[in-house]
Amino acid sequence: MDRIIGVNSNCYHGYKIEDALKGIKDAGFKYVELTATKGWTEHVFPNQSFERLSQVKDMMKEMGLIPFSMSGHANLMDPLRVKDFVMNMKLARFFGCDYIVSSIGEAHLEDKAHASNEEVAKAVKNFVPYLIENDMKLVLELHGDHATGKVLKEIVDLVDSDRVLINYDTANVIFFADVNMEEDLDIAMDKIGYLHLKDKAGGKKEWNFPALGKGYVDFPMIFKKLKDAKNDSPFSIEIEFTKDGPKDLDEINKAVKDSYDYLKSQGFII
Repeated sequence: MDRIIGVNSNCYHGYKIEDALKGIKDAGFKYVELTATKGWTEHVFPNQSFERLSQVKDMMKEMGLIPFSMSGHANLMDPLRVKDFVMNMKLARFFGCDYIVSSIGEAHLEDKAHASNEEVAKAVKNFVPYLIENDMKLVLELHGDHATGKVLKEIVDLVDSDRVLINYDTANVIFFADVNMEEDLDIAMDKIGYLHLKDKAGGKKEWNFPALGKGYVDFPMIFKKLKDAKNDSPFSIEIEFTKDGPKDLDEINKAVKDSYDYLKSQGFII
């Protein structure tokens, strides 16, 4: 089964995009999820000059790297962030990305009550015309109040667009939620269109996301379920280390290479 397998440049949070691209290429990967998250990791961002963005685009071309998606996280429930997210879509199209990734954000009403799935879906649905205009898919990441495939499937079903699918984050479902991942995958499978492959170590609520194969996420189970369902959604590797972060660039590069080796050991062609 053909499958895109790439690396989220956010693995290199705190380092330059040049460092990220070199590390990803040297590890053996060909695909990149570019990070454009306001105030966090702005490896590329709409306010950068056209000259700089073109330089990054040319750099990837020279390295043989393909930017297939963009991590463009914004609070989709905040009307003031609509413009930001639309600009991220335009940026993603500039780089030729087919996917844009975002969590939903703080889904609260003005009185701080939690918004219903119907209200969330209505807000997300407003982005569909922009997705069509830029010819891409929005994949909603498991995160916070929406950290299970079950709840995101309910929202995606209400949006009712083939442009909006689930980004199943294999560690966030553990960190944020208390569910059986096997059952949750079965519930959401037909709406999963993307996966953040992220491992988990330490306690359930401990910020500890090492290289693939270094934690306790049951990846063989996940891979089997995807295969049985004939789901060939893209993989994007995400490594976030501990709350202290990586000690240096070499540690990130090693974690990315270890993740490459782990996926090869599982039979994937990268």
